[in-house]
Amino acid sequence: MIEAIKDFNAKKEVENIVEWIRQWFEHNGPKASAVVGISGGKDSSIVAALLVRALGKDRVIGVLMPDGEQKDIDDSKNVVELLGIKYHVVNIHDATEGMKKALTDAGVVPSKDTLINIPPRIRMTTLYAVAQSCPNGARVVNTCNRSEDYVGYSTKYGDAAGDFSPCSDFTVSEMYLIGEELGLPKELIFKTPSDGLSGMSDEDKLGFTYNELDRYILDGVIEDEDKKNKIDRLHDINLHKLMLMPSYKR
Repeated sequence: MIEAIKDFNAKKEVENIVEWIRQWFEHNGPKASAVVGISGGKDSSIVAALLVRALGKDRVIGVLMPDGEQKDIDDSKNVVELLGIKYHVVNIHDATEGMKKALTDAGVVPSKDTLINIPPRIRMTTLYAVAQSCPNGARVVNTCNRSEDYVGYSTKYGDAAGDFSPCSDFTVSEMYLIGEELGLPKELIFKTPSDGLSGMSDEDKLGFTYNELDRYILDGVIEDEDKKNKIDRLHDINLHKLMLMPSYKR
């Protein structure tokens, strides 16, 4: 475990995040609920738990969005049942297949990346549809972490979107510690990270481990020059995902 992580105070950070969420809602929807997509992985589980601490379980709504059959759907159900929050299961399969057909019918040949990114964009559309259907209104939470954001491991206008982001300043290594502090089951916190779309783990797709990435982000240290170059390249070409849309000013 790297030095920066050894000094990480998870208890204090949980308190700070919870207070930040409360203050954000005071200014952006004092009576509004929070809508969170529940994948069954660590990030959505941790964010949902933080929302419950900040707002109470009655103001948190989970949305499970399988694309047809989802092998680990029980993990998602375990999260919402553990937290005691209301939830909806919205199967997006017809929507994703409809989009693919519409593109094909229009003469567009979807690339591999296009096919991978359609589901997360439809999932974000679903979250906003649920939020706007809530009686007192609701806000959609972004569940990205700093490590994923640094190398652009998210879908623009998909899981990279949202109204507020409580955990985007924390690396994967730090998220593990936050999850433990929240008392979440280890099988959820330390579940092998995967996008649930490509059939590969995050680390397999990226070509380096999150431990290597986090150490590089926090300490600037990485022994493998090829991995350093890959991380730098991914960071540079994906910076646009972290910026506001550029707007010409006359």
